[in-house]
Amino acid sequence: MPEVAAPNLQSDAQALEAAADQAIAACGGDPREAVKALLIANEFLEREMTERVSRGYIRGVKHGRFNTYSG
Repeated sequence: MPEVAAPNLQSDAQALEAAADQAIAACGGDPREAVKALLIANEFLEREMTERVSRGYIRGVKHGRFNTYSG
C-alpha cells in the first residue's frame, strides 16, 4: 500500500509567508489595505458559494431529487 506523504509544514509556512508578502505588495505595501482587500475577496467568494449551493438545492427539490416531508 502506498504511503501518504506527510505535509511539509516548513514549505507550507514559507508559501503562506510568500502569499502574505504578495498581498501586501499588491496593496502598495500597506498591510491594512491588504487585509481589507482579502476580507472583501472572502466575502465575495462566500456569497458566490451560497448562491450556487442555494440554486442547486432548490432545483433538486423542484425536480423531486430530495425526499422532503410534506405532512
